[in-house]
Amino acid sequence: MDFETFITDTRISVADLCREIFRGNPGAIRIKKESIAVKNLVALYNATLKLSAEKGFHAMTLRDLCRESGLSMGALYSYITCKEDLLNILQNFGLQYISRKLMAAVETTASPAETLHTLIRTHIFLSEALPELFTFFFMESKNLGRDTQRVLIAAELYTEQMICRILEDGNRSGKFHVTDPLMIAAHIKPLLQDWYLKRWKYSSRGVTVDDYAASVIAFVDAGLKPFI
Repeated sequence: MDFETFITDTRISVADLCREIFRGNPGAIRIKKESIAVKNLVALYNATLKLSAEKGFHAMTLRDLCRESGLSMGALYSYITCKEDLLNILQNFGLQYISRKLMAAVETTASPAETLHTLIRTHIFLSEALPELFTFFFMESKNLGRDTQRVLIAAELYTEQMICRILEDGNRSGKFHVTDPLMIAAHIKPLLQDWYLKRWKYSSRGVTVDDYAASVIAFVDAGLKPFI
């Protein structure tokens, strides 16, 4: 599966995520017309992540959000009452959205090797579709409050734990013989992160997201060969 097929099949997009946010907050969001609400939530999402990348979430103000998103202060209050509401939305819906897409991708795979390949490809493709969100979670995990840090650190470890479970399943089925699945998973996770954290490096070399996913899979397979 290539990235274009992935996007078509999964229908993943910022608008899709914002639609879920709208439908999941019937009491908090005062705008009732979905098309208008989703359009403004997309603007708010883009503004939040852009400003967070430029100055950090802590330094961002509601006035900054109004200026960047094009929403008035009154319109902004139809969606959030304070900046922390945005953080809660990104945590509760953004993390769930990503986790659900990862889980759905690996549910129908037939073997541990295929499951591992699918997870690697899906994670990289998700970060290509929502790069600012992935970067936000990575960069802000050390800058926010302790409770928020715990949530984001847990999210950081989520994929690593998924990889570890796949390797353990392979061990139990006799397909893998990995002596330390958690350590191998810890080595694989940074390869996935490198795509969205250092995208500039690969873009300058003409590496596409499909190229990168294929190279990571090949690299991991080569490393696992002694255990297979």
